Amino acid sequence: MDRKFIYRYVITLLMLACVFGGKAQLTLTLERTITLAADSSLDAFRYKNMYLAGYWEYRTYKAGRLPSLTLNLTPAQYRRYFTQRYDSEADIDVYRKQQSFYAGGQLEIEQNFDLLGGTFYLDTDLDYMRYFGDQTYNQFSSVPIRLGYQQDLLGYNAFKWERKIEPLKYEKVKKELLYNVEQMSEQATTYFFALAMAQVEYDLAKENVATTDTLYRTGQERHKIASISQADLLTLKLDAVNARNTLKNAEIALKRAMFSLASYLNFDKNTEIRLRLPSRPRNMEISVDKALELARANNPTFLELRQQILEAQQQVDKTKKEAMFNAQINASVGFNQVSKNIQDAYKNLQQQEIVSLSVSIPLVDWGVRKGKHNIAKNNLLVTETSAKQKELTVEEDVIMTVGDFNIQQALIGSAEEAVDLAETAYSETKQRFMIGKADINSLTLSLNRQQEAQRNYISALQNYWLSYYKIRKLTLHDFETGVSLSNEFEYKYGLDRKSVV
Repeated sequence: MDRKFIYRYVITLLMLACVFGGKAQLTLTLERTITLAADSSLDAFRYKNMYLAGYWEYRTYKAGRLPSLTLNLTPAQYRRYFTQRYDSEADIDVYRKQQSFYAGGQLEIEQNFDLLGGTFYLDTDLDYMRYFGDQTYNQFSSVPIRLGYQQDLLGYNAFKWERKIEPLKYEKVKKELLYNVEQMSEQATTYFFALAMAQVEYDLAKENVATTDTLYRTGQERHKIASISQADLLTLKLDAVNARNTLKNAEIALKRAMFSLASYLNFDKNTEIRLRLPSRPRNMEISVDKALELARANNPTFLELRQQILEAQQQVDKTKKEAMFNAQINASVGFNQVSKNIQDAYKNLQQQEIVSLSVSIPLVDWGVRKGKHNIAKNNLLVTETSAKQKELTVEEDVIMTVGDFNIQQALIGSAEEAVDLAETAYSETKQRFMIGKADINSLTLSLNRQQEAQRNYISALQNYWLSYYKIRKLTLHDFETGVSLSNEFEYKYGLDRKSVV
């Protein structure tokens, strides 16, 4: 690399270090603040990991619907023990020492059958046994192939309920992530406008210090010519002192608000942040009926309630089936053979058939199973009632938020007009005071009105954007673009159902 280039590069770095060696400076818009919150805040990290936990849970469920391949091995097993045997000559049972060595393996494929709740299996076995004693001999036992099926005939089908619940849980987890992201937008907006208000208060306090100092000097000159009284002059001096105290308090509040926003965005605590306020938003009328429709379709609360009802119904079905008698069937067909050597163990195979039917009948349990079933039914009724109440609460929240949003749009226009009028009125009152045509009370009142108008404008902007992001959160819909946030999920987070095994 060219030495001159290296030299210029080092010099440039040193110059930048000198310029920016103090606090890091950053100018943020509301949009940029929200983007940074979604990317780098601690809340964003937590919410994304909560989603990933649900994602891997869904992948586990999907993997359980696919064939599984299992290899079971017993490489070595040695046994030395006494066994009971019948001695025909003496007509008695005797205990004899027995030694054996065993090794075996099984390769098995299983496939769950969701519709009936059973399991198909296909396996192959090979076992080796060597006996030690008066007569040492070997045995190989093989099952080249065996196909079987087992299930409960009347029992609880867990697979059926998993097919209903697990996809719903994953859909809820996805929308919970989107919901939490919009909630972060709300929180970021709150921090943003808290700092914006603190900056306005600080700027007003600085302006007020300069203004009160100027007015006090002017008052001194006018007092010399007896244009104002001593009391008015002292009032002007008091205003100047109070303005400096207000400035100090405003500076402290500004630092706190700046630190809060920097901490939320996971920035260095010494980062100096300046804000650029968003412009007046365009008028956008949101229909209450449309918002309610979108909330019912997308809000994760509704999905969670559906999940809770399904899980309660699952418990009712499970306890009902467990209170009845159950029958289980296990059937298999295959081939097997036994021989002294491994080659012959795969010759002249004999057909192997196994069919078993087992029945479990509860006779006396003193009402335990019936009690569990009744508890499950009562819990289902409670869950359904609670779900209706929560649905009404969410719908009420949507209605109120949409109403607030539509009102805030009009309030912003009024607040903006009030700022212009208050600034014009204060400027004229100040000029009149300078020429002696306005008293101190009129000037102070005009200044307070101007500052209050600026505060009200910031508050109106804050309330508008808070309502906007709250509607996005409740409906998971971007009304400005008309695009559902759920449709953009895979694009934003790079995980979709097709990637799930």
